Amino acid sequence: MKTLQGKVAVITGGNSGIGKATAKLFAEEGAQVIITARRQDLLDQAVQEIGFGAIGIQGDVADLAHHRAVAGTVAERFGAVDIYLANAGVIDLKPTDAISEEAYDRHFSINTKGVFFGVQAIAPIMNEGGSIIITSSLAATKVLPNHSVYAGSKAAAAAFARNWAIEFKSRRIRVNVLSPGPTDTEILGKLGISEAERVPFLEHMAETIPAGRLGTSGELASAALFLASDAGRFVNGIELHVDGGMLLV
Repeated sequence: MKTLQGKVAVITGGNSGIGKATAKLFAEEGAQVIITARRQDLLDQAVQEIGFGAIGIQGDVADLAHHRAVAGTVAERFGAVDIYLANAGVIDLKPTDAISEEAYDRHFSINTKGVFFGVQAIAPIMNEGGSIIITSSLAATKVLPNHSVYAGSKAAAAAFARNWAIEFKSRRIRVNVLSPGPTDTEILGKLGISEAERVPFLEHMAETIPAGRLGTSGELASAALFLASDAGRFVNGIELHVDGGMLLV
């Protein structure tokens, strides 16, 4: 039998990168997958690529009404949820003196507020023994240049997870944090790295990682599958760094 057969999984930010790779893997492993994203066109495209009857719900994780709508739709169509991956996020790498109030608010609205109120909305309809996974970042633990606001927003989300692991223990809901290191996804383009700069950038980053390369979306998806499935049923309240050993250097 497939690892997630009969499970219902909700993944925020499931239209690209780690979120989409995880959604596809979960669907292949038998889960009914529901993804969310802000842009309807990218959401529709991702649903088609994921296949296996995946469903998309458009909305912004910074909007509390969106989380209530997601929980309501899932409850109406499937009764309950087994897996929730709070993955949607934003990153804008600048030194402290270049961060505007707008940029600060955007990071914390999406990376922090979006996680908190997403879990608040979904927890009441989560089956006993369910799994909540929070996507954080290596930057929440390791100091990296120009990451201050991003790191703070992700560190707060990781702190939520540790508290929830205790708060939800009576329902045996496990809450864990997945913290990627540098990963080769579409986000490189969003950071302003052009195609011409891509190879030199990857080579430079690889020198800072003991594994000698960046991670892949598929590798992060496999780590999320471990945390979501019975393979990780005795794993609770941890922060799993999937970073090729970069935390060590």
